[in-house]
Amino acid sequence: MTTTDQQATPPRRAGHRRSGRRRRRGRLRPALAISLSLIVLATAGVGWLYLRLTGNIDTFSADGISDDRPDAAASKGENVLVIGSDARTGGNSDLGGGDKGDVGRSDTAFLLHVYADHRHAVAVSIPRDTLVTIPPCRLPDGTWTEEQSDTMFNAAYSVGQTAEGNPACTQNTVEKLSGLRVDHTVVVDFKGFASLTDVVGGVEVCLPQDLYQRDLNPNRATRGKKLFDKGKQNVSGQRALDYVRIRHGIGDGSDIGRIKRQQAFMSGLLKKIKDDGFTPTKLLPLAEAATDSLTVDPGLGSADKLLKFAMSLKNVDLHNTRFVTIPWRYEGSRVAVVEPDAGDLWASLKDDRAPADAEGDKDEDNGTGTGTGKDDEGKGGTEVSGEGIDVVVRNGTGTTGLAARAAGTLEESGFTVTATGNADRPGHATTVIQYGPGRKDDAETLAGLFPDAGLESVDEDGLVLLLGDDYTGDDTGEASGKRGGQAGQGGEASGAPADDARTADADPCSDLSYG
Repeated sequence: MTTTDQQATPPRRAGHRRSGRRRRRGRLRPALAISLSLIVLATAGVGWLYLRLTGNIDTFSADGISDDRPDAAASKGENVLVIGSDARTGGNSDLGGGDKGDVGRSDTAFLLHVYADHRHAVAVSIPRDTLVTIPPCRLPDGTWTEEQSDTMFNAAYSVGQTAEGNPACTQNTVEKLSGLRVDHTVVVDFKGFASLTDVVGGVEVCLPQDLYQRDLNPNRATRGKKLFDKGKQNVSGQRALDYVRIRHGIGDGSDIGRIKRQQAFMSGLLKKIKDDGFTPTKLLPLAEAATDSLTVDPGLGSADKLLKFAMSLKNVDLHNTRFVTIPWRYEGSRVAVVEPDAGDLWASLKDDRAPADAEGDKDEDNGTGTGTGKDDEGKGGTEVSGEGIDVVVRNGTGTTGLAARAAGTLEESGFTVTATGNADRPGHATTVIQYGPGRKDDAETLAGLFPDAGLESVDEDGLVLLLGDDYTGDDTGEASGKRGGQAGQGGEASGAPADDARTADADPCSDLSYG
């Protein structure tokens, strides 16, 4: 019995093991099937998302891009034209007002040069009223226009008089103006802009004063309800759109002043996107919002191309991203390009060099450029430190641009300029430093930079530099006479184009109003 039992046991154990393997295989088969199904579903989901994103993207025809273009091989880096359109189609009239059948116009435009190292970038704003030569452009019927000289820049987008506009014509115009090859063109409309700001959770902006509905629409009989409070605030959607469109209620009411605020807003938007991280998880919701209202050239006409381009910018540092305006001066009610300053700017970008004093950061990081020169002897304000002191600058003269020049001097000496703009009236004979309770020491420090200014105690909080006719813009050193290549009505422009550069990490309250 014992022998029989011992001989019978192994087969039972062997049979038990075989049964266990069958059960494990039985359990593995549905698990494997589920896993494979999940993989297929996940892949299908990603594919569906990419198809959806790609389906959202509108492209404009390459047929309208000129054959007479700058040589692509002659330029280093990459150039992207960004156009803000005020077209009223596709639900945009609900956000921006106007007739749905209005002709599409470009409300703002800048050429973004991404350096070959993909760590630096410069955005050059082109005022909408700039007088330029618009080269031949394609009309909807396939014919081409004749070249138009001394024409406002934003007229290029309206060639053909269509509701969706003519981005190819604007691209042709920028290439003729700059001599740079535009690698990509992106058009963002009201709806797309509002959606972007919603997705990132809003952008921090700053306003020097309370603003009302009439500031956005000067044709109103009354000032209407208040749209914005003075100071820093987070805006998104319609409020963000209102902020970048307001022109008449701040500073001198010029488009140049609005450009400064648009540059500040773009800086804040870039900062928010960078802070969130350049990961597919973060970028996909942003891409979905953006692609719904983007119009791009065929080279960016799919989700993978657009996301690949976005990911290529992830290493561009905010401090090394600068916003400048093409060197300009007023010519009547229009804006004229100033040469040779503008030519020097375009040449520096073509050679992948930082323009003018923007070279300082390039010099630190990759050996190119010549440094900022802020420590050079003779620079105004190097012996005065305004660190920790905030100041508002008001232009009390009839000369346009002095507040911006003074702001440049202050910032070079460490002061924080929270706002610039015009005084309540022109005709102030002398420069005055107005200081509120507890700000006398700050006022005396500021007086070290403006030794001819008088000191005036006021009841209101804060510190204000009120510029008078005795301030010429060059009496505090070389820096104050070099602010931005700008000049008053009919005057000569002064200085290098990048002296008015704004970095993407700048305080949102600094240097917001030309005037």
